[in-house]
Amino acid sequence: MSLPKAELHLHIEGTLEPELAFELAARNGVELPYADTDDLRKAYQFEDLQSFLNLYYELMAVLRTERDFEDLTNAYLARAAAQGVRHAEIFFDPQAHTARGVGIGTVVEGLWRALGRSEQNHGISTQLIMCFLRDESAESARETLEAARPYLDRIVGVGLDSAEVGHPPAKFREVYEAAAALGLRRVAHAGEEGPPAYITEALDVLGVERVDHGLRCMEDPALVERLVRDRVPLTLCPLSNVRLRTVDTLADHPLPAMLDAGLLCTVNSDDPAYFGGYAGDNFDAVRETLGLTEERLRELARNSFTASFLEHDEERRARYLAEVEAYEFG
Repeated sequence: MSLPKAELHLHIEGTLEPELAFELAARNGVELPYADTDDLRKAYQFEDLQSFLNLYYELMAVLRTERDFEDLTNAYLARAAAQGVRHAEIFFDPQAHTARGVGIGTVVEGLWRALGRSEQNHGISTQLIMCFLRDESAESARETLEAARPYLDRIVGVGLDSAEVGHPPAKFREVYEAAAALGLRRVAHAGEEGPPAYITEALDVLGVERVDHGLRCMEDPALVERLVRDRVPLTLCPLSNVRLRTVDTLADHPLPAMLDAGLLCTVNSDDPAYFGGYAGDNFDAVRETLGLTEERLRELARNSFTASFLEHDEERRARYLAEVEAYEFG
């Protein structure tokens, strides 16, 4: 679906399609334990978040140079543009690369070689959000923030991702306080596999402005009431939720109930190469399976721009919102 939209929950490493993985492996002399792209795609049947993360980190081995990160990002931007994405706030995981000996400068400079020309080449405005891996130590997160200082002119905010269960948000209180002092925006994954209490903790302890996933808020009516009252955006990823067994089937997804409750929901792709669809594919899926009306779809698109970090450019936001209203559904 080419309805104009912002993508607010997208891990750039999760856009690594099998074809590009093999191309970069050949370029960098990396041997993948898969016979071909079809064999690799068979590995994409995940039992849970951890089984996905195991493959996700394994394939990162092919990302070595600035050119690799540039090619990865340009491939995502081309697909996103074809599906109506007009603005993208993109996550990246520096610790997953520095642990392999790839410096944060290589990552940021490579990403920026594509992002810096994104509007010109793809018609997409972009912002970059640096995520901390929650299954790594708080000290590692603080070291990562310090290492990122030379690149903060290109990074708008910080996030928190990777294995959620057993790694509560409060573990990262200090690094989020330091990020806030540097003027960085704050988001965090919470309430995907973790309990609703993690969402509350992310709000109260980390001071997040946006909750990534957050679908388990529906288990706590008082939390839902708070999220509605404070207009806290939730960046939902429906196809991801199905692939990772957070919901059994897309028909079981709570998105309609969340919208009915007044929550500021957005629809995003998360790790589209692994989860079977980019942003427009997610919109198509919820339209077809959940029976969302055109007005509901327009609401989701409006929400995506409302929830974006575009306060510095309200004229641009207004232009995007006007595109949503003018869109004609096929």
